[in-house]
Amino acid sequence: MRAVTIGILASAMLLPLPARAAPPDAQVIGQLTGLPVEVTGDVAKVSKPRVDVQAVVDGRTLKPFQGLTSWAAFQQVGKDTMLMGDLVLLEHEVNQAMSAALANDLEVTALHNHFFYDDPRVYFMHIGGHGPLERLASGVRKTLDAAAGAPRATVFGGASPPHDDSIEAAPLEKIFDTTAQVKDGMVKFVFGRTATMHGTPLGAPMGVNTWAVFAGAPDAAVVDGDFAMLEDELQRVLKALRAADISVVAIHNHMTHEEPRIVFLHYWGRGAAVDLARGLQAARAVQRGEPVS
Repeated sequence: MRAVTIGILASAMLLPLPARAAPPDAQVIGQLTGLPVEVTGDVAKVSKPRVDVQAVVDGRTLKPFQGLTSWAAFQQVGKDTMLMGDLVLLEHEVNQAMSAALANDLEVTALHNHFFYDDPRVYFMHIGGHGPLERLASGVRKTLDAAAGAPRATVFGGASPPHDDSIEAAPLEKIFDTTAQVKDGMVKFVFGRTATMHGTPLGAPMGVNTWAVFAGAPDAAVVDGDFAMLEDELQRVLKALRAADISVVAIHNHMTHEEPRIVFLHYWGRGAAVDLARGLQAARAVQRGEPVS
């Protein structure tokens, strides 16, 4: 029996090892992204240090090597390519970069900060994708170009809302087809979802909800809020919000071990209250898989 076992092991050792997958075409990636390519095993990676961003964190100038570098990595998966990346962006660059990524078939999977006490404030937008190499690499270049071309700003665009709030609930209730909460001239809508965590059912009162608060005046309003989404809904909601010129300011999780997994998205918009409401309702429609009228 021992001799048989040794023979089997010896035969296995003589078998050829599976060939390592070849990395994606580095020359194509370099040409399309305009960035140098580093190949490690079966992964080809491009990086763009943000040497133009003189960020100070905790009173110390941050160097690109400390995490102030945009990157995108490509790995071959059968006939297609998988992309993962993380883009370093200033506030005024985020939503232009996001719109470009979405328009070029990339996924936006997270948006958040990595630092405290940073000046200027720096954000990180994680991207992904799966498909032809040329499409992914071109999408990375267009996203980076959109960020570089974003006009500098210190406020959101659109008419400045007054400090006194006078939002009318009725027109918005008609758009959302539900009753609003009203307080001091502001109007709030809450749309609950359900999930479980550690076997316990959770709903809107526990924070599993989409909400929107309108403030300002009917013709010069602001809206802020949160979308609670399943992972498969995220890209549709992002596209609908950006199409309505509503800015996305964060994408992240609020919970762990929840079922199904819920992604949360925070947003801010300026404009006429009814236009903002229509944009949010369109996002809710595509979230549910409904066509936008």
